[in-house]
Amino acid sequence: MITADLDIAVRHLRDLIDGARRIVPFTGAGISTECGIPDFRSPGGLWTKNRPIPFDDYMSSVEARREAWQRRFAIEETFAKAKPGRGHRALASLYRAGKVPAVVTQNIDNLHQASGVPPHAIVELHGNTSYALCLSCARRHELADIRPRFEATGDAPDCSCGGIIKTATVSFGQAMPADAMARAQELAGECDVLLVIGSSLAVWPAAGIPLLAKRNGATLVIVNREPTEFDEFADLVVRNDIGDALVAFVTH
Repeated sequence: MITADLDIAVRHLRDLIDGARRIVPFTGAGISTECGIPDFRSPGGLWTKNRPIPFDDYMSSVEARREAWQRRFAIEETFAKAKPGRGHRALASLYRAGKVPAVVTQNIDNLHQASGVPPHAIVELHGNTSYALCLSCARRHELADIRPRFEATGDAPDCSCGGIIKTATVSFGQAMPADAMARAQELAGECDVLLVIGSSLAVWPAAGIPLLAKRNGATLVIVNREPTEFDEFADLVVRNDIGDALVAFVTH
């Protein structure tokens, strides 16, 4: 069922949520656009302004690493001032109500954590841009420590162990986090409602998670302003603004 009538959509969504025992949200960039964070593919999105730097280039080229860090700090203010939106707060409400065991997200912006969902209940398929990791020893590095050194020298940071430091995000060509993928698949196999919010469902292998849930008997709901490749498989498609669709589920 595809509906653009917001009142009808919210009624159907509420019925599904009220009747669900275990809801697994699967979120993408669209949930964060009202927070001021641009998505990747839309006009004005991040990838329309800068070509993504593949993981192999990052590892092999000092210049690529410098460019990556320059880009990251150029958008630091955007990430730093962003606050959770209505969609994030609605999912946090459902988590507190015991309906959501965990949130599976493709996002890297840390807004689910800021909304009140504890880190252990957030499965980040594409990592997190709010900190960095050494790719050799896995030591965590804070961006607030890296930025002054980078701006003073212009050199991409290295770890004390000699390893390359990179934001804790998954780049093109970089292996997906095995533990996060395994947990997402487990959650998808056990839920009775898989709630896709703000994802184009175009990035694999993450996009396979909703289909896994559907194959295991879950009700598939897609809330997204634009059509997705999986709309035909969904039980309910809410083609409206995400905040408007989910604000009814925000509790304080």
